[in-house]
Amino acid sequence: MKNYAYLLLFLLGSCQLGEEKLWQPEKIDFPGSAIASLPVLSASEDRLLLSFVSPLSDSTHALYFSEFKEEAFTSPQLITEGKDWFVNWADFPTIVDNQGNLLSHTLQKSSPATFSYDVQLQALPKSASRWQNNLPLHQDSTLNEHGFVSSITYSDSSYLVTWLDGRNTSGGGHDHSGHSGAMTLRVAEVNLQGKVIWDELLDARTCDCCQTTAAMTAEGPIILYRNRSDREIRDIAITRLVNGKWTEPRVIHPDGWEIMGCPVNGPKVDARGETVLAAWFTDADQSSAVKVAFSSNSGADFSQAQTISTGDALGRVDVTLLNDEEGLISWMEMKEDATYLMVQKVNQEGNLFPAYQIAVMNPSRRSGFPQMERFGDWIYFAWTEMEESDTQIALARVGVDTF
Repeated sequence: MKNYAYLLLFLLGSCQLGEEKLWQPEKIDFPGSAIASLPVLSASEDRLLLSFVSPLSDSTHALYFSEFKEEAFTSPQLITEGKDWFVNWADFPTIVDNQGNLLSHTLQKSSPATFSYDVQLQALPKSASRWQNNLPLHQDSTLNEHGFVSSITYSDSSYLVTWLDGRNTSGGGHDHSGHSGAMTLRVAEVNLQGKVIWDELLDARTCDCCQTTAAMTAEGPIILYRNRSDREIRDIAITRLVNGKWTEPRVIHPDGWEIMGCPVNGPKVDARGETVLAAWFTDADQSSAVKVAFSSNSGADFSQAQTISTGDALGRVDVTLLNDEEGLISWMEMKEDATYLMVQKVNQEGNLFPAYQIAVMNPSRRSGFPQMERFGDWIYFAWTEMEESDTQIALARVGVDTF
């Protein structure tokens, strides 16, 4: 019997909010093989895409994508396959659509060291019939870690790609005492054929293995990530492209989380015009919490952070805006003897709304990072579940008007 369950209980976000209800998301069939993991949902104005990874043998994996059409995901199409990939629960391939052009990436091992791998881009221009595979993103040849990639549409003819770059570290590991330098944050503009136009250093000292996230605002692109100060304070920072220059990174809310190692728990951001919604996990003062903050000026400033989950929150957040004033946040949280994928509406006024259980999750790392995307009048969810020793992908959706 599968160890997940779809929603059976409606949880109150406040004791003043209505009565308990039964509410069940609509299950969607997964189109891929029985063994798959690392799902990523990506929505543009007219396309909803799903990418995922399946093993072909002990050393060979394949990256696939599928498109949601006529109320179902299409048969998976192969993007690329290869040997000795870095396949990891927290650092995984993404996919992005730019007016019919597609960009994805894989992580290729560069040496036997555990965290020694390179980012390779996979591009499918709209006019092409075959993917252009294994294109380099970073120009250094160091045998260190490069990953945690975020990609967004930048212009009609290019993408913006940001990643964590370990060219200044050594040893292919996360033992800070053995590093000769810190993990860095870089960004590149990539054309529709997957060729890098330019790249730039954004921050010379970041957390080693928390996901990056990016969005396009009315004023230009923004990038959020977990910063790392000289005092090992690891709070969420933002940098913005303003008048052709990236701003000095600044922390959007001073949680003051001092931790010697990377928590592997990055932020997520979504933007709509000048409205920005950011969410993240913190365990400052050994008090785990999921927090959200809005910006009404394209990320130049953020409102006071609102805490929506405390106590047994695990983080692994995602966000999507519903309109200029409201959005949804999803996260994982432990309650008694179970772990749940949760979702809750938030707004700029800080009002409390009901929190819903979407599914029962396995709390281990193998369950990965659940995904949430809005497409049309629906909110889509994807997550990894375990069936004995194998991983499978579950999909579901909920109408926007539910919230």
